[in-house]
Amino acid sequence: MDARMTQTAAAEGLEFHLEGLATGNTFDAHQLVHLARAHEIQDAMIERLYRAYFTEQRSLFDTGSLVDLAAEAGLDRDDAAATLDGDRYAAAVREDIEMARQLGVTGVPFFVIDDRYGISGAQAPDTFLDVLQRVAGDHQSVG
Repeated sequence: MDARMTQTAAAEGLEFHLEGLATGNTFDAHQLVHLARAHEIQDAMIERLYRAYFTEQRSLFDTGSLVDLAAEAGLDRDDAAATLDGDRYAAAVREDIEMARQLGVTGVPFFVIDDRYGISGAQAPDTFLDVLQRVAGDHQSVG
């Protein structure tokens, strides 16, 4: 599966190194995504985490590494460290986990669109287009 994902990513111009990746709990990384959202740089934070993990094989599981990545994404280093030390966004992450459980999420990636539609796994662009068109149609029929 790793070899297939590496090939699929390469075909899209992405560099993945999946062999030998460490695994762990990403709860703190998710707290930093919430902090980044509060500073309107959520996309930059997520992109930095993905590149760090999938391309650079950096850890997303220890505080020092996460604080470095947050600073690289544009967050204040001290604010990121304080966020993790105080579990500032722990309740929000738990809410995300509960929503995922209610949606039946069993793995990643999992995409939630319009708080109603879920797409599990790495899917073809047509799958996303299909769901987005369905959402657009739902909104047009309501409006």
